[in-house]
Amino acid sequence: MKRLILASSSPRRKELLKEAGYEFEVIEPVLGEIKLHQQPPEIMVEAEAYAKARQVVDQAADAVVIAADTLVSLGDKVIGKPEDTEQAIEFLKELSGTTHWVISGICLIDTATGDRLIAYDRTQVTMAQISDSEIEEYVASGQGLDKAGGYAIQESGDRFIKKIEGSFSNVVGLPLELLERMLKALERRSS
Repeated sequence: MKRLILASSSPRRKELLKEAGYEFEVIEPVLGEIKLHQQPPEIMVEAEAYAKARQVVDQAADAVVIAADTLVSLGDKVIGKPEDTEQAIEFLKELSGTTHWVISGICLIDTATGDRLIAYDRTQVTMAQISDSEIEEYVASGQGLDKAGGYAIQESGDRFIKKIEGSFSNVVGLPLELLERMLKALERRSS
């Protein structure tokens, strides 16, 4: 296995990779997230993951760069990270009592060969009805401010979740099952 580079500033993605037993280095992408409007969320997360990976490729000789992006989809509405506490409250009020999708895109780029793989995973999440006071208390804790949909399932946000269908790690921000399949596929291409 080649050296792995995680193109991310997300502590959750670092933690997930570490807990899964991967050895990796981190190079944080410099540019902010791209904004794709009027696109399906699957296209948006794949494009964002690719943009993040491309930002660090030149700094990662003979390695596999891993980048990811996560969004929440509620019907036709795509929900990213809240810009402030007011928007976090708005997002949680919208998601309260709903079943929605958490969608993460992953991009792998082998810097030695230029090979790349891009894919996404979807997890269905059913959220309990949350009172306004619970939402305000949760948002005041700061836990969900830098996360798609304004909540962090791996912290105390899990108390709002009734059911998850699909990858739990996807809801945290990096679908490990998909990542493992993609790494194996990329390795087979190289051999």
